[in-house]
Amino acid sequence: MAILTSRPRGTNDFLPGETARWQYLERTLLQTAELYGFKEIRTPTFEHTELFQRGVGDTTDVVSKEMYTFLDKGDRSITLRPEGTAGLARAAIENGLLGEALPLKLSYAIDCFRYEKSQKGRFRQFHQFGVECYGADLPVTDAEIISLAFDCLKTLGLSGLTLAINSIGCPTCRANYYKALKDCFESRRGELCETCQTRLDKNPMRILDCKSPVCQKIAAEAPQVTDYLCPDCRAHFEELQRLLTSAGIPYTIDPGIVRGLDYYTRTVFEISVPDFPALCGGGRYGGLVKELGGPDVEGIGFAMGLERLLMVMKEQNCPVPEEQSCDLYIASMGKAASEQAFRMVSALRAEGFSAQCDLVGRSVKAQMKYANKLGAKYSMVLGDNELSEGRAALKAMATGTQQEMTIGEGFAEAFSDVMMNGYVLAAADAAAEFGSQK
Repeated sequence: MAILTSRPRGTNDFLPGETARWQYLERTLLQTAELYGFKEIRTPTFEHTELFQRGVGDTTDVVSKEMYTFLDKGDRSITLRPEGTAGLARAAIENGLLGEALPLKLSYAIDCFRYEKSQKGRFRQFHQFGVECYGADLPVTDAEIISLAFDCLKTLGLSGLTLAINSIGCPTCRANYYKALKDCFESRRGELCETCQTRLDKNPMRILDCKSPVCQKIAAEAPQVTDYLCPDCRAHFEELQRLLTSAGIPYTIDPGIVRGLDYYTRTVFEISVPDFPALCGGGRYGGLVKELGGPDVEGIGFAMGLERLLMVMKEQNCPVPEEQSCDLYIASMGKAASEQAFRMVSALRAEGFSAQCDLVGRSVKAQMKYANKLGAKYSMVLGDNELSEGRAALKAMATGTQQEMTIGEGFAEAFSDVMMNGYVLAAADAAAEFGSQK
């Protein structure tokens, strides 16, 4: 029979063998953030379109080209979230979180949607981990956010991390920089792509972030934003550099980093590994919360794509815990044995063990083949003899070593002792050691 349909382009199915890696990744990142005091928040997958138009900026590629936007049945314009920051800022404002003790520290693990060309590590539905910190404007906050990003990546076992930082100033000093950019680009307006010709009038700094080879070549000749920083922004940036140096975090200054979204101010940064630029990106945003109707508080954060993280972890052979396998498979022969097997696995699950029994009426031979496929650590076979005697053999699947156990009340506790102390496996190891000495 032909398949009804296939998954949309730019999306993925994550099968059971892969989801254990995702769970480990998300758990590790969220737990690392919690060490810094960041608490997880969950927001809607879709928001009113105006949120991203005002928060992200209508001159960005994200808003102008890549958003999944539609009218709902009430003729309201709705957009699947293309990033996390605007939605978190909206949630913090709407739920009064910014009226509590500051700084407010939030973390998230979400899926996002952008209509862009599918390529290595980039998809139309993708997943992000990130953090946001509101109400702290000192440079030490920037240093802490960068330190957290580094710790997240190092905890996953990644190596070859490089940090690049820049400051894009505040609205006051950036006005002078915009004028210098317009003067630089105006004489070459006709060479710019159609999008950048529009950006030249609205937000010329976006030209520095254009992916067009022609625009990139022109942008390489543009003045650098760090030459136009006001005294306050320059002092902020210099203090950040001192803090990073004192923390032993190596960095380079890259004036080409402007990030792709309009809400950034002052500090911006990217962390890369070989062959994967901008594995993590973030920075400070002043004015975003106020623009969305909240108080005038500073924000700073970062985001990293989980698909790209998993690709890099695989390429670098980073250790990932194996998914939990079946602790005990109980095979059965006959109705009475099947009922007993079900009672036993229920008792084992109540104690936190992964236990399975036959659900489809297979032969014992077929059940044992299935137990092997599951990767069960132990197995047990129940039949009339075992039921009448109240005992059965517990078998270590890796070694074939067996141990008699009572199968009635108290079995779960006895099996727990086996798992903790490895009686059956230890017996096998002892036998192997004895054989090697003969």
